Amino acid sequence: MRRFLALLPLTVLAACKPPASDDYVERTRIGEPAAGPSEPIDSPDTENAIWAPAASGQRLLYGTPGERPLFAVECLEGDRAEATLAYTRFARADPGAKAVLALIGNGHVARLHIDAVRIGDVWRWEGAVAADDARMDVLTGTRQVEATVPGAGSVILNSSPLPGELVEACRAPDQAVTAEAAESDPPPAPAAPEDPA
Repeated sequence: MRRFLALLPLTVLAACKPPASDDYVERTRIGEPAAGPSEPIDSPDTENAIWAPAASGQRLLYGTPGERPLFAVECLEGDRAEATLAYTRFARADPGAKAVLALIGNGHVARLHIDAVRIGDVWRWEGAVAADDARMDVLTGTRQVEATVPGAGSVILNSSPLPGELVEACRAPDQAVTAEAAESDPPPAPAAPEDPA
């Protein structure tokens, strides 16, 4: 009897709160569905894509001639300690998103931070590292490189000496990319990718 009386307060206390039920989620459901990331896009076809110098600056665009570029690399000038290599993946990005750009090729695997940046009324992927960052060695070889941003597909960067020459010139600012270097890889088509900005 004493044991029963000792358990009685616990039984009464448990009766004050309703037990868990299957409709718990229903009672706490938020009216509006949470917004998630955009649907991933397919990897683009790069069979005819080439590297080509942009109209100005130390910038290379990658894409199919006459079409919107898929990727870009640019040397932002400064002294040797401040030289920067900027990279752009021309693909839709969610506002304020952050990701990792994976570059695989030429015996290297590089993981670089890349953020969604607003350009006019669109968001695209951009990032930058110091020119002497060893991760950019991935662009200095003679083989193709795969560039992947989660949700933005993988871009196969066809082989060309131009990215490596740009990286090396940016690391040694006294040696600018020359017209001869740009002509060392003649494009197979008459026009370069259009520079969106």
